[in-house]
Amino acid sequence: MSKLPFELMLALRYLRPKRTFVSIITLISILGVALGVAVLIIVISVMSGFDHDLREKILGFNSHLKVFALDKNGRAAAMQNYTAVMRLVSSNKNVRGVAPFVLGQVLVETEPANTNTQDALTAAPYLRGVDVNAESSVSDLPKKKNIAAGAFDLSGHSVVIGDSFAVNMNLSVGDRISIYSPADLKKMKEQHGNANEEAVLPDDYTVTGIFGMGYYEYDANVIVTSLENAQELYNLDENVHGLMVMINDPYQVVEVRKELQRALGSNFYMTTWMEENSTFLNALIVEKNVMFYLLFFIVLVAALCILSAQITFVVQKTREIGMLKALGATRLQISGIFLFQSAIIGVIGVASGFGLGMLAVTYRNEFLHFMRRATGWELFPASIYGFGELPAVITPRDIAVICGCSFVICILGGVLPAIRGGKLKPVEALRYE
Repeated sequence: MSKLPFELMLALRYLRPKRTFVSIITLISILGVALGVAVLIIVISVMSGFDHDLREKILGFNSHLKVFALDKNGRAAAMQNYTAVMRLVSSNKNVRGVAPFVLGQVLVETEPANTNTQDALTAAPYLRGVDVNAESSVSDLPKKKNIAAGAFDLSGHSVVIGDSFAVNMNLSVGDRISIYSPADLKKMKEQHGNANEEAVLPDDYTVTGIFGMGYYEYDANVIVTSLENAQELYNLDENVHGLMVMINDPYQVVEVRKELQRALGSNFYMTTWMEENSTFLNALIVEKNVMFYLLFFIVLVAALCILSAQITFVVQKTREIGMLKALGATRLQISGIFLFQSAIIGVIGVASGFGLGMLAVTYRNEFLHFMRRATGWELFPASIYGFGELPAVITPRDIAVICGCSFVICILGGVLPAIRGGKLKPVEALRYE
């Protein structure tokens, strides 16, 4: 005698592969559930990876909080005596690091080694002036792992540039570039056409290092120099544009800002990393939710296949149901047979989809590299998506929701046929032709 429940034993027996139309529908149902679960796991994991990596890249290059000064009219102004402000900000127990910065757009022109065969290239990146001694407390930029070539050396007239910027401008370590500040461009515009027009010469800088933060927006559009050089370019004297602040918990930045605002007063204002990148972060959250709901229709289609197979199965087994009821089977037991069938299909489909999805997520980048070699197409261009490789984060909560909801939908797909089978009367079922 089998130790399995009566309903489960019959459900397993009826699900044995046979050369019937019902078996084909059952196989399609399992494949549909597996495909739906796998696609959901892949897409949601990739979307979670985008969100996670984007936050990591943002916080690795930018601070959690930026402090700016206001003038008497409430407009942004250069921050004077910034060292005193730094001491006040550092006194907060939640603050981990503080560093001054200068940030603005400049015009860069390359200086080719061979002017006869190469033309000078121009670009307008953002120049960031940093305090070499304090920068490591507010960003990962000085770390060796992020320096692709050369060194993080900002002594003298030197700059460190992003790897994508270096490729776009055909630059390497040791090359020289000319930097026009906004003041230089303004002076050139004012003197244009004057009889006594004087040539405005840019400052020359040497590329001493190339960094790679793994985020195209930074690697292609930002160059870094010392705080002193940036102050000279922007005619700031001993002032700076603001302070970069790192706190212990980046998700407590709103509360910390309130504390610092009370300490600094109304002559300062602050922006958070969430505010500065709200467009990207909110878009990712919305896209992740929308993709989840849209792709879940694949599982719903599979549930409809289960419903179709179970209805056909009830019709085919009507006489057997009548015999079981005549032998004493209850309505609940008959319904349980079909619910167990739906559950078995759901378990096989969800388990197969889970394995397929996890396998695809694990080897996602290998697949992209293979497709690029085979077709020559860049399926995941860094210039568009901002990442060198396809990110993914497997979140147990998301996996549990996907697998759990898919299994429940599979069960629900067999409810109506189960109720129908349980309601059949023995006499009518035995007379069924």
